[in-house]
Amino acid sequence: MTEAVKSSFAYVTYIRTTPEELWAALTTPEFMKKYWFGMNIETDWKTGSPWKLVFPDGRVADTGEIAEIEKPRRLVLRWRSEFKPELHEEGYARCMMEIEPAGEVVKLTITHEIDRPGSKLIEAVSGGWPRILSSLKTLLETGIALPPIGERTR
Repeated sequence: MTEAVKSSFAYVTYIRTTPEELWAALTTPEFMKKYWFGMNIETDWKTGSPWKLVFPDGRVADTGEIAEIEKPRRLVLRWRSEFKPELHEEGYARCMMEIEPAGEVVKLTITHEIDRPGSKLIEAVSGGWPRILSSLKTLLETGIALPPIGERTR
């Protein structure tokens, strides 16, 4: 028996907030739009429910299902790209978000993986997650999200 080869990406950040505030930031659509650069998530946040991530112009970026939800500690999503055909063809990935208190801050770990070696989806999310999570951290700590890359505020 051979073991499936996975592609994976993990990102850890520490945010000066509470687990409850971070959970709300990860699951409140209006708040998410601020750090996801205008993207909107549509779901009812229940295990087994579908979710979709929508661009500001209405195009669907990603879809999936809520695989696990344990407020305010853990969220696991089945994740499939809908925007790029070559990523869509790879099928479903798994995205796990784990929240842990760490003294006066909260540790957020994002793990995105797929049972496919050399995944282009994992390559894509490895560029996207750092931007999104940096914007989330900045927003929670300062009240202002990062501007999209390429935009100057001054």
